[in-house]
Amino acid sequence: MRCVIARFPFELTERGVLEAMESVVPEPVSGPFVTIGHRDYPAKQVGAVVTRQDRRDFGVGEVLRAMTRLGFTCGTRPAASAPAVTDPVRRASHLLGTPPAA
Repeated sequence: MRCVIARFPFELTERGVLEAMESVVPEPVSGPFVTIGHRDYPAKQVGAVVTRQDRRDFGVGEVLRAMTRLGFTCGTRPAASAPAVTDPVRRASHLLGTPPAA
């Protein structure tokens, strides 16, 4: 499939992407991701590996569109939030924050 990423044309195939990402260790995902071979990769990591371009040169949307057209599952994972506090006193303390230094 022909696609344009960062104004450069690429001829991508599902098999080519699978082979390129085969030995790549996934980075931690928080945000847009692509599932390739039962592993979730950050979209920017996939774009950098497949196109051999710097991550600053292309947008996440370009990678997600191309990977979706090739049949890969794409999505967005919310950023990790603070753990839930169940103790009411600790919850109130957490909400109020730390007192200013004297």
